[in-house]
Amino acid sequence: MSQAKGREGRHIFTGFGFGPIQAGLFVKEASYSGNFQRLVVSEVDPVVVDAVRANMGSYYVNIAKADGIEAVRIDNVELLNPDVDAHRRQLLAALAQSTEIATCLPSVDFYTCGRSGTVAGLIAEGLENSVAEATVIYTAENNNRAAQILEHKVNQRRGRAASGRTQFLNTVIGKMSRVIDSPAEIAELNLVPIAPGISRAFLVEQFNRILVDRCLVSGFKPGMEAFIEKDDLLPFEAAKLYGHNAVHALLAYLGAIKGCKAMSELTENRAVMDIAGQAFLDESGAALIKKYTGCGDELFTKAGFTRYAEDLLWRITNPYLADTIERAGRDVLRKLAYYDRLFGTMDMVFEQCIEPRNMALGAMAGIAALLKAAEENELPADLRFDSWRKMDNAGIEKIVKWVWGNEYGSYHQQIIYAVQKAKKALVEFADS
Repeated sequence: MSQAKGREGRHIFTGFGFGPIQAGLFVKEASYSGNFQRLVVSEVDPVVVDAVRANMGSYYVNIAKADGIEAVRIDNVELLNPDVDAHRRQLLAALAQSTEIATCLPSVDFYTCGRSGTVAGLIAEGLENSVAEATVIYTAENNNRAAQILEHKVNQRRGRAASGRTQFLNTVIGKMSRVIDSPAEIAELNLVPIAPGISRAFLVEQFNRILVDRCLVSGFKPGMEAFIEKDDLLPFEAAKLYGHNAVHALLAYLGAIKGCKAMSELTENRAVMDIAGQAFLDESGAALIKKYTGCGDELFTKAGFTRYAEDLLWRITNPYLADTIERAGRDVLRKLAYYDRLFGTMDMVFEQCIEPRNMALGAMAGIAALLKAAEENELPADLRFDSWRKMDNAGIEKIVKWVWGNEYGSYHQQIIYAVQKAKKALVEFADS
């Protein structure tokens, strides 16, 4: 087990939310950089807070590598529960000194949730009393406008805009991670729990190429050295959603059709991996390259995107990440939204005059997963078909339009037709 560096730097870090991305990315990188003299995290789960505090501020995160899993210990981390008065006062004092803040919450909706102070409110109060030379705020909520949303919420509470010494930054985080709370799985994978006395473990992949908005605060150099700054994150956000996320979902839903349980099993099925590779390179990748080639980044070249796709297909199925088909395919209703990973990719591919045949196969498999979880997703009675195999074209169109509601784009009819055609191919795939 490796150990983080001591505290020598001039920076102070405060995070919100203590999940695997905060623990295994932001806090870990801040600790390993040696640039931070203090690491503070706000977390409302008293079990986690108490366990780490009882462990003298140390916690463990398990890193899935190419050849195994390594557990690393991060030391000298102050976990504070904002629902505890004394902790809240300490948190506000830390925020007033923080040069870097990172929000790692389930969604942007959590910016304004909280019993004893919202995230936006706490940050606003901290900035109001700031004595830091500058403050950058990383937002990691998987929303391409998270920084703008949080900045607006913070400014509302302050009654004025942040100073030029403050900047809210969007991020593109392609790092896959899990929280494992099954004692049996923790034992099977030989993981080290977060801290003694808590039966949960963080498991994150080793990948660490994190993209962020360029820091524009004059004369200020962030302490986070591992991140890669970009002048325009939009092309890379598109590559993550319509490349990484789309193919991840496609693999999960095709794997479910084949009865697989683990994502790592998919490497044994040549047909599944061929479909994923073609969807990634010939459809999503080809469209992304056509759309963003002008940005000048190597990713949006055939060679660059091929390396990206090959690396991701391996990472998604890395046996040491121990990801499951069920977990990768969960929340299917959201993932089938028009502008999300599957149909959103198809829309972009059609826009670039390419036929998304393989992505349509993944979308049809997603519809099959939706039908299987009809009760959970509250499908109307007339959409609860006995089997996806028995759906006709009218049924496919009806369920797709129900999923989309009133939110769909100009290529919706082409998408529906492509999914209808994919139904026959999915039957053949399932029976092969």
